[in-house]
Amino acid sequence: MDIQVLGIGCHDCLRLELLVGQLLAELGIDADFGRIDDPRQIDRYAPAALPGLVINGELVSEGRVPTREEIHRWLVSARDWEQRIAT
Repeated sequence: MDIQVLGIGCHDCLRLELLVGQLLAELGIDADFGRIDDPRQIDRYAPAALPGLVINGELVSEGRVPTREEIHRWLVSARDWEQRIAT
């Protein structure tokens, strides 16, 4: 699973990064997880505002810090999808 936070280090970007990291650890999900802070790379996803959250190449959130429940749901859904295609 590939997960990226889009942001330039603002407070909300850091909050989102921390929250996603905590949920990945709690769920035991092994992911390539990081932050994209280069404006040219961020523009590839065309977020209306930052922070943004990209899961497996799809922009799932932009311009806000999603709730813990939303992120949990997206991560579980992505994990389950990956498990289905692996079998």
